[in-house]
Amino acid sequence: MMALQTDGGEPAIRAEGIQKRFGKTQALRDVDLVAARGTVVGLLGPNGAGKTTMVRILTTLIRPDAGYAHVAGFDVVKQAQEVRYRIGLAGQQAAIDEFLTGRDNLEMVGRLYHMGRRAARRRADELLERFGLAEAASRLAKTYSGGMRRRLDLAASLVVAPPILFLDEPTTGLDPRHRIDMWDVIRQLVSDGTTLLLTTQYLEEADRLADQIVVMDAGTVVATGTADQLKRRIGGERIDVQVRDAADLPAARAALASAVGAEAELDAGARRVMVPVSSGAAALAAVVRELDAAAVTIEDIALRRPTLDEVFLQLTGHAGADAARGESA
Repeated sequence: MMALQTDGGEPAIRAEGIQKRFGKTQALRDVDLVAARGTVVGLLGPNGAGKTTMVRILTTLIRPDAGYAHVAGFDVVKQAQEVRYRIGLAGQQAAIDEFLTGRDNLEMVGRLYHMGRRAARRRADELLERFGLAEAASRLAKTYSGGMRRRLDLAASLVVAPPILFLDEPTTGLDPRHRIDMWDVIRQLVSDGTTLLLTTQYLEEADRLADQIVVMDAGTVVATGTADQLKRRIGGERIDVQVRDAADLPAARAALASAVGAEAELDAGARRVMVPVSSGAAALAAVVRELDAAAVTIEDIALRRPTLDEVFLQLTGHAGADAARGESA
């Protein structure tokens, strides 16, 4: 796998040949993964793909059966303690003490990392403000909503500003507004130099945030690259035309084929004609001229690119969470 190196140095995360079995289940099969310093790597895959298992290995929570992994230059098995001092982790379930206040939860994390009392209080207040929890700082965490607990857990992972951060589906349970707020926090962290490994089923999240995407399925890596590189794997742009009258479909199909020199695909039920193109806007202008000359009345015309969801579906046979849940994050 090719790393997206920014400084020519050792990657923040490097794993090769990772294998893990739980009983008869092979959770990971020869997984390779590289994250350059100061970048976001998005780890995508359907439920059961092995994403969380990979994160647990990289964060020293479990040991691999084979292969090796270095995080911040340290071996996750032989130098686990050194790794733990340099990482933050927010798992799928909020790991907070429900019988402490929001502020006390964050102060406790700071104290565990040997921060002074005043420094821990100051950092807690900064993070409570940053995550929109300042007004609830003195409330017991057990009174928080699910989204508030999620934000508090994420804040706890940032108390000591770790250089490498692992977020396992960090925006699950957040409403769209708070999800977007979280994206802003992630962008700021990366701009400050943090390396982030992000597992997610929200494909828009990976599309917006990740410098590199690793797609997993059934415990293996099935593809890696930037979002644009992955989209190009299933073809380039296409022009999509919807006509007003189904009787115009043959004429529209002929017009598109003439304009771009390629065979057009027909979807009679939706009154649509689609054709692949390589010249983008220029092809769109040519299609409009041909349709006008053929006196075809259209209801919609667009230049479309493949979506990450289409890539995900082709690679794994599963729809992503965005499509499956019918939401736009």
